[in-house]
Amino acid sequence: MDILLQQIINGLVMGSMYALVALGYTMVYGIINLINFAHGEVLMVGALTSWSVIGLMQQNMAGTPGWIILIIAMVIACIVAAALNFVIEKVAYRPLRNSPKLAPLITAIGVSILLQTLAMIIWKPNYKAYPTLLPSDPIHIGGAVISPTQVLILGLTAVSLAVLMWLVNFTKLGRAMRATAENPRVAALMGVKPDVVISATFIIGAVLAAIAGVMYASNYGTAQHAMGFLPGLKAFTAAVFGGIGNLGGAVVGGILLGLIEAIGSGYIGQLTGGVLGSHYSDIFAFIVLIIILTLRPSGLLGERVADRA
Repeated sequence: MDILLQQIINGLVMGSMYALVALGYTMVYGIINLINFAHGEVLMVGALTSWSVIGLMQQNMAGTPGWIILIIAMVIACIVAAALNFVIEKVAYRPLRNSPKLAPLITAIGVSILLQTLAMIIWKPNYKAYPTLLPSDPIHIGGAVISPTQVLILGLTAVSLAVLMWLVNFTKLGRAMRATAENPRVAALMGVKPDVVISATFIIGAVLAAIAGVMYASNYGTAQHAMGFLPGLKAFTAAVFGGIGNLGGAVVGGILLGLIEAIGSGYIGQLTGGVLGSHYSDIFAFIVLIIILTLRPSGLLGERVADRA
């Protein structure tokens, strides 16, 4: 039971990060039917930006409490990631908005590779040790432990999701987003500016990805130019798992995927008689995706993509 409880905690932490990134995928898809495959690289840029900011602050502002450094680094990472995603949408996706769906898909993959290459040039390809800024004393829960960083991840995820749900459901921007998703041409006739709404959606998704990137690097203690690929792919899997275009589905899919992956990695050795070890845990994400799409192609909670007139 102690092992199970520990794996559940680990799964919730991983699932929280997947959910934050999956929300970016599902928001963009829900509005313009585009899969932004460069979203994982936005996570990477956020993490590496925060790493650079932390290094500069530790050199020039010695004695500053770690939590203040982390907050400042996270804010700057969110700003950089938001600016990057804004430029990506304006330069790479907007000109192709009315093109065949294959064109923006190929462009998204190209942007992903381009961002990885630029990050490798700027930050070099070596792995970077991410500083530990929060206390490292573990918190004991039953027979399991959770670190202050993991508590922060769960808390930040809960706050971010609550703010996003409020934004989408109770603000003028949220109403404009829902109207644009329903029918952008009619929304434009009613005074909504679809281009502004789409840019805002990309910016919000980038902020969530940057937060996830900082937390991912803090949790695992490392950052490098290719770190966004696998979390981005798993977050996309989570979005499809829950129902692409469905905000609630992205959250449910991310949490469930994290739990399945963590619990599976804890017991895969026993289940396979030692043939597979915990380092094979990545296969669970895609096994689950195949099963879900076979049994329920629209995801657990179903897609929410409006029929365009």
